[in-house]
Amino acid sequence: MNSNAIARGFTLIEVMIVVAIVAILASIALPSYQDYIRRGQLPEAFSTLSDYRIKLEQYYQDNRAYSTNGTCGNGSLSFPPTGAKYFSFSCTTSGTYQAYTLTATGSTGQAVGHIYTLNQDGAKGTTRFKGDSANRTCWLITGSEC
Repeated sequence: MNSNAIARGFTLIEVMIVVAIVAILASIALPSYQDYIRRGQLPEAFSTLSDYRIKLEQYYQDNRAYSTNGTCGNGSLSFPPTGAKYFSFSCTTSGTYQAYTLTATGSTGQAVGHIYTLNQDGAKGTTRFKGDSANRTCWLITGSEC
């Protein structure tokens, strides 16, 4: 080889430094992206719970009870909703059908590990957030609100 030839290319150390930098960036970006996806899936629970609260209040205005047979709205509200993608929903009545609790439980995607509630008084609650127990009196999205 000619001693005046210019070496071209990367050394192994340079490639390893680039790989390390990419790995560090990925370890920061992936959790942030997953959190972004999770926050995009949570509004399904909030909007559905709010929608069913309105429907149950309308049912109560007509019947003076949230149920007569133990099923919220006596099955006239098509509950649980069809087409829910990330949450499963349930409704329970209590007392003499003068109270109810709507519950949204994360079932797929990044919503798994989240449980939100809403009752007849409009009291919101988060009982599980990101898989951990969280007895909060609001609907948590990022984990620091309320």
